[in-house]
Amino acid sequence: MRAALLAATASAVLLAPAPVAAAGTPAGPPVRCPRVPAPAMSRPPRPSPPPAVPEQRVVGGAALDTAGLVVPADAAAPPAITATSWLVADLDSGQVLGGCGPHEYGTPASVQKLLLAATMLPRLDPKQPVTVTEDDMNIEPGSSAVGLVAGGRYTIETVWLGLLLNSGNEAANVLARLGGGADGAAGGVRAMNEQAHRLGALQTHAVTPSGLDGRGQFTSAYDLALIARACFAEPTFRRYALTEQAEIPTQAAQRTKGFQIQNENQLIYRYPGALGGKTGFTDLARHTYVGAAERDGRRLVVTLLGAESAPKRGWEQGAALLDWGFTLPRDASVGRLVEAGELTATPTAGPSALAAPGAPRPAAASGPARTGSGWLWAVTATSGAAVLALLGGLLWRRRRRLP
Repeated sequence: MRAALLAATASAVLLAPAPVAAAGTPAGPPVRCPRVPAPAMSRPPRPSPPPAVPEQRVVGGAALDTAGLVVPADAAAPPAITATSWLVADLDSGQVLGGCGPHEYGTPASVQKLLLAATMLPRLDPKQPVTVTEDDMNIEPGSSAVGLVAGGRYTIETVWLGLLLNSGNEAANVLARLGGGADGAAGGVRAMNEQAHRLGALQTHAVTPSGLDGRGQFTSAYDLALIARACFAEPTFRRYALTEQAEIPTQAAQRTKGFQIQNENQLIYRYPGALGGKTGFTDLARHTYVGAAERDGRRLVVTLLGAESAPKRGWEQGAALLDWGFTLPRDASVGRLVEAGELTATPTAGPSALAAPGAPRPAAASGPARTGSGWLWAVTATSGAAVLALLGGLLWRRRRRLP
């Protein structure tokens, strides 16, 4: 059977058409993303991103390796927005419906708190009480805070709500410390980076647990979709993300009264079928956003980086992209979200082989992905690489068993 598979793959590679830069688009300069002009404003220069790693730019499919627009060949044009990069994907099947520079580096701001959630939610008991320390309160002056106080005692669930509803940076420090073991918050950040790697978010590197800017801290629209998918797989996260308001209890010993907080993500109030998400902003990152919604039994997620708040706010740009995504057929696809552990499961295969768009996966779509000449070339070429890697692994294991 392996010989037949190898022969069929080799034949397909020989017959494959010339590669294309994006789904349905001939190879050449990137297709420009639809953009609306943003108002001029003073902002710090964006940091220089790390050098591009070719293998990381094709995770999820060769068509995603573009700085420009990638959409199904016969899809309507997506809405014009201000975000510098974005991606729309199906939360359940993992199909990527389209994107703009999906593997371009961007600065995350507070959407990085989703990586903290994907890492720490399974580790921490929401009913456990925790005391906030002075170190937890070490956040940038004027940055987002929920209002926890040093010496205050709260349940971990209250801290999670402070993180996800009000984007509390001190709440992020608390959760990273609790989940970081003996190394505290530093161990928490290390665990976040390990989780990003496990999820296949190879372009993501966390420096702070909250998303406050840190040197060398980057992510991509594609990586954020992987992280968001892990979050929405957690029932507890889904409940927190749709919570509209919560109470922060009185701290009598610190002489602070209790107060109410509201969810800052306007999508949950204004978009039918909204599932929640996360907002973000720093002067460096600009506006970042992750949001998800369900319509007719179909759940989509949108991620965007580097947006401005005018003429539309981040959540409104996300809503417009969700609307566009829901107009596409269920089998529309330009790539896919890799599964957790997929890129590290086989030591003999690299990311470019394991991330082949046509590779089998547990959350496969109910119908076949739409095809174009570039899509066929990507499938056949990467399938050949995957087969060769598999045969190499079999030979290696056989040699290990020899006396």
